[in-house]
This record gives sequence, structure tokens and C-alpha cells, in this order.
Amino acid sequence: MPGPRDACRACGRDPDVLAERSDAVVVRHGRAVAKAHAPWTEPDAHRVRVAVAAHPLLAGILLPPVRDTAPVGGRPVTTWPYGSPVDPSDPDAAPWEEAAALLARLHTVPLGALPGPLPVMRGPAKAAAAVVRMHSAAPAHPAACAVLGAWSRLPAWARDEAPAPVPARLCHGDLHLGQLVRHPAGAGPWQLIDVDDLGLGDPAWDLARPAAWFAAGLLAPDVWARFLGAYRAAGGPAAGPEGSDPWPPLDVPARALTVQAAALAVAKSTAERRDLDDVERAMTDACARIASLPPELDDMIPS
Repeated sequence: MPGPRDACRACGRDPDVLAERSDAVVVRHGRAVAKAHAPWTEPDAHRVRVAVAAHPLLAGILLPPVRDTAPVGGRPVTTWPYGSPVDPSDPDAAPWEEAAALLARLHTVPLGALPGPLPVMRGPAKAAAAVVRMHSAAPAHPAACAVLGAWSRLPAWARDEAPAPVPARLCHGDLHLGQLVRHPAGAGPWQLIDVDDLGLGDPAWDLARPAAWFAAGLLAPDVWARFLGAYRAAGGPAAGPEGSDPWPPLDVPARALTVQAAALAVAKSTAERRDLDDVERAMTDACARIASLPPELDDMIPS
């Protein structure tokens, strides 16, 4: 795998390594960030995703690229402006309303004006990959049965086996607070980053992680209410109108994100030879509750 210094040769400076994983190497050099994407990145889909981020309709929603550079070691490399991330030490200042408004704007971008062909949003594929990873790394883990039970209760589209049964919108595909930065750093408005999973899909998927955290007791009710209210106020289409029950459209994606988080927790804790921590256990416990729901409830969700 190319090292972070290799990923940064486009600028010729010594980098500050921000992340180094099998699926990405991210380095900062001055006012820019270079990212070496996963070696299995599909070139045409990658090209379209970067072009969408650069499109004027996405101005102020997605951070635009500086340039798409030559591949390094077979991995595509992109360069982006540096922005200030969310401060994990100050949860009260987390930009939940801003994130919700950005999602609403993303979900209402006119598709016909964008570069294409637009790829499929990779959220369901990431959930499926997490389950495969858990099954490979920790099939005998005490929580694995509950995770697989919750997974089996999901309809085919949520397991990346069929198209979603709703009109497709432009989706981020992997929304969490680490996907927001302020640009210019420390002063500008919040914008979304990371287009690796961007594409067409069910916009409810982008609300699914905070919905899953709320359902599992990890996100305070007032924070969830602020997030949902800001999304609806900005015209977001994924959770129904103000005053309606948001769970019919959000239930399946929230369950899928719960399974994804739990599967990754089981795999990572096994690899690190440790017990699940409190947050991880909350997600596996949520899977156990999903797996134990009456079967007739499955008839109430889209298949």
C-alpha cells in the first residue's frame, strides 16, 4: 500500500498524516489535503463523484476539490482545501442543525443538471461489507448471532441486493459529524466532505446514523429533535412533513446502520482482543431487540 508521503508527492511537501487506513490515506500539506482513495475505487464512478463536488449546484454544500491528480500506486488521488473539523471534545457545539440543512440541500439538488451517469450511493454496500467483515473475523462472538438476526430482518434493498423502493435522490452515503468541516478553516460555513460514497439512493439513509443513535439511546432526544426539525425546515424530503411520524421512512435505514455499527464493533473488538465498550454494546443490544421483534412487523416495512 502506498504510504502517506507517496500520496502527497503531487505537492512535493512533507505531509501531516491525518488518516491512514486500508481504504484511504489522508494527509495535510499547508492549506490543502490530499487523499489517496481505496485501490478498489471504480474509476468512472470516482470521476463523476469528484465532478459533482465541483459542480456549481453543490457550492456551499460539498467542499469542492482543488484538483484530481494522477494515481499513485494504482490509487486515485484527489486534493481538497483544508477545513476545520468538528471538535470531538465539545459535543455541545456539534453542528447538528447545520448538518441537517446541508443534507436537505443535497437531497434537493436537480439531478438532470449534474455530471453523469451518477453512481449508486454506497450506504447499503457499506452495511453489507460490515456484516461480511464481522462474519469473517468473529463468527463465534457472543453478539454475532444478534447482529445477523437483525440483518436477516432487513428487506433486500437495505442489504444491497435490490434498488431502494423510493425515488432516488443525490445522497452523501456516509453521513457522520466527521464528514463536516468549516472552510475557510475556523471561519467559513460548514460543508460536507468525502464523496467516496456519494450517489443516487434513498435520502433517508443519510439520516439513518443519527436516527439509529437516538433509537439506541446514544443521542439525546432534544438533539435528535433539533436535527430532524432543521432538516424538515430546510425542505428535506426524507422524513416526511413537519408534524408527521418520521419513522416509516427512517426505520429500515436506521436498522441497517445499527447493524453496520454493531458488526464493525464486533469485528474491531475481536481484532483488538478486547470487550465491547459501552457504545458498541448499545448497538449490539439494539440489534438483539430488532432480531426479537414480532415477525408481523416486517410486513409493515417496504421490501
